[in-house]
Amino acid sequence: MLERLNQAMEHIEEHLDQRIEAAELARIAMTSEYHFRRMFSALAGMPLSEYIRRRRLTFAGAEVLAGDRTLLDVAVRHGYGSGEAFARAFRAMHGVGPGEARRTGAVLRSQPRMSFRLVVEGSSSMRYRIVEKEAFRVVGRKARVPLVHEGANPAIAEFVRGLDKDTVRRVGELSDQEPRGIVGVSDDLAASRAEGTELDYYHGVVTGVDAPEDLDALEVPAGSWAVFESSGPFPQALQYLWRDVFTQWFPSNPYRSRPGPEILRTRLSQDGARADAELWIPVEHTTR
Repeated sequence: MLERLNQAMEHIEEHLDQRIEAAELARIAMTSEYHFRRMFSALAGMPLSEYIRRRRLTFAGAEVLAGDRTLLDVAVRHGYGSGEAFARAFRAMHGVGPGEARRTGAVLRSQPRMSFRLVVEGSSSMRYRIVEKEAFRVVGRKARVPLVHEGANPAIAEFVRGLDKDTVRRVGELSDQEPRGIVGVSDDLAASRAEGTELDYYHGVVTGVDAPEDLDALEVPAGSWAVFESSGPFPQALQYLWRDVFTQWFPSNPYRSRPGPEILRTRLSQDGARADAELWIPVEHTTR
């Protein structure tokens, strides 16, 4: 898998002055566009579109300083339809406009070319199982919240604190299948998975019963799920678990992620410092 990802990275380098389609990169990597975007974001620490933008602006910066082309020529060469759009993007990355950079020979920033490799430490193994589930629904309360990569998510914490105890009790009584009990469900995430992009968060249960009219519901079709177990400091261990699933488990196993919600079942220690968790990721088998 990593070899094919690196072939896709080579394609990016060879076509920085052309339109680069995520679908074509996924084809080279022999996976779905959905899975490719998620794998890239997890491995690179930034969305695919942001990496391509930064690589283009790295080359644009060198051309601006060289002075062989007009600024408009540089802008058009790197996919910008106007000098103003190019100047805004250039300043956002380099901290200075292209005209000023050329006049003063300013120090610019560079986005290094990336390649991926799997580091095998051998100090621990990931505990997982594959579960086939019939169609079900998530029933509970829903909120639109920003994505937070590190630390607690204040919007989710505030949302959960605002739920009245009677509602939580009624929701909990609807749980009738795995994962049992109250769960956190993330759905409708942006393809980029960039920090601050929004998602639908459900505080609810997995059930086969119809949702009461005053509660939110998410219909989930039948499919395969990879279920990962983790224990450790809260919330860091949970966020590291998600990272490890995409940077270690997927590159080493014949599965890829598929569209669908992610389900997190968490049980906190009495002091709230540690958690035992199950992370359910929708997957499909691939031919290696």
